[in-house]
Amino acid sequence: MSPFLAGITWLLVFQALGEAAVRLAGLPLPGPVAGMGLLFAALVVRGPVPEALAAAADGLARHLSLLFVPAGVGVMLYVRQLADEWVPIVVALAASTVLAIAVAAWVFARLAGRERDGATSEPSP
Repeated sequence: MSPFLAGITWLLVFQALGEAAVRLAGLPLPGPVAGMGLLFAALVVRGPVPEALAAAADGLARHLSLLFVPAGVGVMLYVRQLADEWVPIVVALAASTVLAIAVAAWVFARLAGRERDGATSEPSP
């Protein structure tokens, strides 16, 4: 089996696990998002990213623009509704952007403070 196919298998297995977890727990969360969280947890516990998974991720990233085609088609399908409800959409986009920037800045400040205080996990020279 090629490394790319083995990596895709990793991704599909964790997507299936996420779907199962969401359905069993009744969570209002997309299964692939839960699967990605499970994959992240597994990689944190396991350590380095397996070669097969890295090959699959690189292959998908090279063709990332193709993954936006369905979203573009969806926008064109609902263009009338988007035109009718553009104000709440713009407000939601602006608010979520500001919130994301604020959270990222807060996390950066906390991590920078930890590093400055010498609380990093790296050994001293």
